Amino acid sequence: METLNFRFENGNRPVGSSPQLVGVVSSGNLEVLIEPAPLGGACEIEVKTAANGFGATWQAVMADFHARWLLTDTRISINDMGATPAVVSLRLDQAVESMTGGLP
Repeated sequence: METLNFRFENGNRPVGSSPQLVGVVSSGNLEVLIEPAPLGGACEIEVKTAANGFGATWQAVMADFHARWLLTDTRISINDMGATPAVVSLRLDQAVESMTGGLP
């Protein structure tokens, strides 16, 4: 297992007040927990993944996600069992849409 941490500043979109869990950890999939947190305007993302050595790919997917949503005061925890970048993006978007009720 590898743990990756990302922090993005300068967001302007808060999420709702209740945590949201989407996805299921199983072969080739992942789960995303997203929750509001007092982070001084930042968005922090922790990824626990069974696929070691893909830090640059995760960085690119997380940077793209942040550019789309610009979340503020948000903590995201991802448990991954080898999901593709497209599935990661889909699950992240599902979690945020369920909390904000809208599109980026």
